[in-house]
Amino acid sequence: MKILIATDKFKGSLTAQEASKAIHQGLNVAAEDIEVKELPLADGGEGTCEILTAYAKGEFIKTKTRDPIGRTIQATYGLSPDKKTVFIEMASASGLHLLKPQERNPLNTSSYGTGLMIAHAMEGGAETIILGVGGTATNDVGTGMATALGYRFYAGRTELSRPVGDDLSRIERIDNSGALPALKKTRFIVLCDVDNPLHGPTGAARIFGPQKGADPEAVEQLDAGLKQFAGIVRSAGGPDLQFPGAGAAGGMGAGAKLFLNATLESGFEFISRFAHLKDHIIDTDLVFTGEGSLDQQTAFGKVVKGVAALAFRSGKPCIAMVGRCMLTTRQWKVLHLENVHALASQPSEEEMAMKNAYPLLVERSAKALEMWKKK
Repeated sequence: MKILIATDKFKGSLTAQEASKAIHQGLNVAAEDIEVKELPLADGGEGTCEILTAYAKGEFIKTKTRDPIGRTIQATYGLSPDKKTVFIEMASASGLHLLKPQERNPLNTSSYGTGLMIAHAMEGGAETIILGVGGTATNDVGTGMATALGYRFYAGRTELSRPVGDDLSRIERIDNSGALPALKKTRFIVLCDVDNPLHGPTGAARIFGPQKGADPEAVEQLDAGLKQFAGIVRSAGGPDLQFPGAGAAGGMGAGAKLFLNATLESGFEFISRFAHLKDHIIDTDLVFTGEGSLDQQTAFGKVVKGVAALAFRSGKPCIAMVGRCMLTTRQWKVLHLENVHALASQPSEEEMAMKNAYPLLVERSAKALEMWKKK
């Protein structure tokens, strides 16, 4: 029997690669007559750069950059063997994980470091840059990134040297005369897993601001700033920035379209094509997928939903291994899952499950396969 493991990361506990190995180990405990293929996946968030670089058989490049509050750090991006395609993870320079809890405030954070990474990649001759935009600490519509790429932002006559979320409502003019010439020659593809607009009730600030450290007052200020910035762009003859996906990564979806002329794509769909997921599913008998939390967000472009849908269309059963399951049986059956096995069966077990994710995943995966074989 052939089994395919196509899982996302278990955020805070295991990378997609580690989760794949744990599931594989569990399956080997439950059966000997199996052939197992590991295919780690991502949806555009953390882990995207590593996974795409691995599938491209590329190499990793280190460069100096800045974290969300301006400190000098080293970050890594991927480079294809022909040196023409670069894989950048926005979170590596502008990620929430780079800040201590008390430092998290999207009024004070900037995507400047992401811009420095893009500039470095273009200096190296990149023709295509794939940018994954999940897990960020920012809400600056990419103005920080754009500053690192030669754009200038003005509040009256005052130039904003490194714009942050707090500056959005102050920006009155955008000067693109100093933008790096390489931007016009470089193709940008932005991978995201959300379809939120830039501002409003489901916009970047209201939906994602609180998890980045914004209090209610800051959320209101950021949302107003996003709306005002979109108005400035529109008044100057620029594009409409209120579109599905514009609110990804604190408005980076909108910023990427405005400053990079980028194309936005579903992170899962891009990565699944890159990894030839559909072909692997067709060539297997049973699929195991997984993620840290199976919840309402799963239905919006997440790995588990995508894998299960492809498996269903190919007539292959799909089992999900998850850290926790926040869906009812009826809800996860709608996703075409054969069964769901969680490491934590109740909230009180979640901390323990995160600390012991690997051995628990081995154990539960073995039981999952044993249960499936008895059906």
